[in-house]
Amino acid sequence: MKKLVFIPFFVFGLLFVQGQELTKEDYARAVSFMYDNFNNKTAFNLYTSVNWFNDGSGLWFIDYSKDKKTYKTVSFIKKKVELLFDHEKLASALSDITEKEVKANDIAVSSAEPTENGNMTVVSKGQKYTLNLKTYELLEVTEDKEKPNPFETKSPDGKWIAYAKDYNLFIKSTETDEEFQLSTDGRRGFEYASFYGWYDKMEGENGERPKRFFVNWSEDSKWIGTNIVDTRNAEKMYLLDWSIDSLYKPKLLSYYRGSPGDTTMVKITPVFYNVDSKKEIKTSLLTATHINGSSVQFLETSGVIITSTPERGYQRQTVKMIDLNNGNERILIDEVSDTGIDNFEYRVLEGKQKIIILSERSGWRQIHVLDLRTNQTKHLTSGNYYVNEIQYIDEDNETIYYLGSGKEQGNNPYHRQMYKVNFKGKETLLTPEKTNHQVSFSEDGKYFVDNYSAINIPTTAVLRESKTGKIIAQLTTADASYVISNGWTTPEPFSFMAKDGKTTLYGAFWKPINFDASKSYPIIDATYTGPHTQRFPKSYNRGFDNQSLAELGFIVVQLDGLGTSGRSKEFHDHSYKNMGNNLEDHILGIKHLANQYSWIDIDHVGIFGHSAGGFDTGRALLAFPGFYKVGVASSADHDFRMEKAWWPEMYQGWPIDETYEEVSNITNAKNLKGKLLITHGGLDDNVNPSATFKLAEALIKADKDFDLLILPSQRHGYIGKYRNYFIKKRWNYFVEHLLGEKPIWDFKWK
Repeated sequence: MKKLVFIPFFVFGLLFVQGQELTKEDYARAVSFMYDNFNNKTAFNLYTSVNWFNDGSGLWFIDYSKDKKTYKTVSFIKKKVELLFDHEKLASALSDITEKEVKANDIAVSSAEPTENGNMTVVSKGQKYTLNLKTYELLEVTEDKEKPNPFETKSPDGKWIAYAKDYNLFIKSTETDEEFQLSTDGRRGFEYASFYGWYDKMEGENGERPKRFFVNWSEDSKWIGTNIVDTRNAEKMYLLDWSIDSLYKPKLLSYYRGSPGDTTMVKITPVFYNVDSKKEIKTSLLTATHINGSSVQFLETSGVIITSTPERGYQRQTVKMIDLNNGNERILIDEVSDTGIDNFEYRVLEGKQKIIILSERSGWRQIHVLDLRTNQTKHLTSGNYYVNEIQYIDEDNETIYYLGSGKEQGNNPYHRQMYKVNFKGKETLLTPEKTNHQVSFSEDGKYFVDNYSAINIPTTAVLRESKTGKIIAQLTTADASYVISNGWTTPEPFSFMAKDGKTTLYGAFWKPINFDASKSYPIIDATYTGPHTQRFPKSYNRGFDNQSLAELGFIVVQLDGLGTSGRSKEFHDHSYKNMGNNLEDHILGIKHLANQYSWIDIDHVGIFGHSAGGFDTGRALLAFPGFYKVGVASSADHDFRMEKAWWPEMYQGWPIDETYEEVSNITNAKNLKGKLLITHGGLDDNVNPSATFKLAEALIKADKDFDLLILPSQRHGYIGKYRNYFIKKRWNYFVEHLLGEKPIWDFKWK
């Protein structure tokens, strides 16, 4: 007979009554909801990708079901769904030509294109074939494509070749072979015709930057633009690769990457040359750091360029027109903000003498048009809703197709719908279904494929006519009947009031399949409050995101608080210089759920996140230790001063001030009370692992109990067996420390 041991609830070990010990069957259910195990294996057509034929005649896609996958096509002439090919006949032909058995259900086609004679070219497992659709004869296609030299570029008229030599820019006539040197002061570290490679690595203590080449030809071949890349005073970030089996000392890797406030960064200077005179043409464009350099676009008008330059700190964006013929410059757009300028885009329509602008200047992200003839700007769209992205511009018919959210009354404000607007400002809704719409346009813009769904509404994929939104053909429908028959239910969306007392926020939560309302469940916050994005799961395929963790006995919640993207500028700006408080709305959302549902145990709250979500996790346990009890922070930017410069300078502000110190997890390490696992990839060249090590050092100095996992060979995202290893550690960390159960290590991943 077992002894009953009673432990007071105030003990933080949190031995929490779940009802029974976890078993391998519980873990097997969790594993079954990993993406690789359910997508098109137990749940089908959650999202359908299409492939547009290069000749513009139609498209092809794969329709998945429990027993097979079927390659299908739609011709824009026939406007109906048909088989792309006879699967049995093609399988037989592939078996013959490869001398390996290929079953109809195992055909792997990555590319298919109709040919002029009514046949087809297909690519299967890397080999290209021509397929006779009458006889099903397959012929291998051997392509001897000459690989272009990545270190030279031919002019559009074919008369010149541009290249770099000894760090200077040269051009050579293709007719006479005569060479001309355009720059003369280039040297190592001050390099013409180059570009800054974000992930360029240098090996060893004095390793050289990988060779890079970049020039930008004007369409008439009379002008050439490029950059000077200056690394002479640039500081590096460092990594040590301990994971190479054949080495018994770590390999030193370095890369140029500025941190917030740095002046010792890679500098970029735009330069331009007249091909006829071989002379450099001076402009007002200044040398800038690698995070705020100018982008340049040549117009069709000879020698005229459009440039766009963000000021350091991202509170001013300037778009200019520069005439290299005479030096005339004209400011077209001068966008200024008291907070960071985010989500700014523009497109030049030279034939219409207009620039289409996406900007939050009105308080919401909307489409504006600048008339280059009059220099006047007007709204094309307006209102309290968000323009997510421009999908296609029909310049001839003066129509812009865009995705917008929050425009239709009664819809979830994150659900995107397809609209068109003409240059006079007349808007038309093209997708009336009150769901989220994920779209893909044909190259000519006449058609688009629409995967529409919601987190609790299965996906339907259709082909639509762009002009009217009319459905031409239904391609696929999602089928989750197998997992539903085994007890799966869609996550439950919810809404609640933000900390400002006036804004409605949105989230969703997942329950385990064996959910029992008479029991009490810990709740875990799946967080990412990065201001550049949002997390509300809009579509049906996102409905599986957190199911695996829920299966181990948790409620998992995902929500967006004030300060994230996709709503108004005011909403977005709540996080500006204030990212340390992004979790306040998460706490309100979780408390809201606990007040509604007695089976949520508000005393057992966990949190996990990756990258910026990892910062959230550390922040949660250090700033809100009375609420969050267990956290797993992976690949986190625990101190924004150690991050890549652009991201914190955009959202936490520039110049660097005391707020960086205040929100640092390292600074606040002494506040840890709960259980914290911090992990990082040893070769992370996006968020350098230094901040994780520095946090570990601070926690040790503060005599705090914590856990640390380094994956020596992994970068920012963990892949393959390393991903599985990390997920297993994360699952078991919550099982042991939040659920109070004994974790299982030796379960199977399939």
